[in-house]
Amino acid sequence: MLVREAMTSPVVTIPTSATVRQAIRVLLEHDLTALPVVDESGRLAGIVSETDLLHHVFEHDPRAFTRRPATAASPAPRRVEEVMTRDVEITLPNADFAVLAETMLKARITNVPVMAGSEVVGIVSSRDLIAVLARDDARIRDDVLAAIAEYGPDGPRWDVSVHDGVVRLRGRADASAQRIADVIARAIPGVTSVSIED
Repeated sequence: MLVREAMTSPVVTIPTSATVRQAIRVLLEHDLTALPVVDESGRLAGIVSETDLLHHVFEHDPRAFTRRPATAASPAPRRVEEVMTRDVEITLPNADFAVLAETMLKARITNVPVMAGSEVVGIVSSRDLIAVLARDDARIRDDVLAAIAEYGPDGPRWDVSVHDGVVRLRGRADASAQRIADVIARAIPGVTSVSIED
């Protein structure tokens, strides 16, 4: 499966000049956990997450302390560019979704902007990973059958079963037809692995 088949698009972005409060409101309004940050020309400048925005926003309530709490020497950040992450992992629409998912999990990254040239065309979040895995087995089976019929209408007939995203293909086919069926099945959203049996 390719990234473009699972990414969230169109993507909601925010300019570097936006205030922290504005970014918080955008996250809430769109039910998001992060926003790609773009400069004046629309180029990716960073990414800002809920956690980035919440740091230094709340002041301590003196009623909760017996003595007055210490205050920070510097004022709280006001602009998104002050709190965003500048070193951003990115991906491409035609990248392998499984490779991206593995990278996100290993690096504990929850959001990755998708770039086409210098344009942000989507975002992949941990919610998108969950959405792919949550696809119903019956729907995956239907999609696999439809894709095989579309790309190989004159090819071998396959018996397809799916359990927890694992696709089992049974049919009499030569090595070339098996490779093609394997590639087609792996491209279907929600497929975690494919096995072929004669």
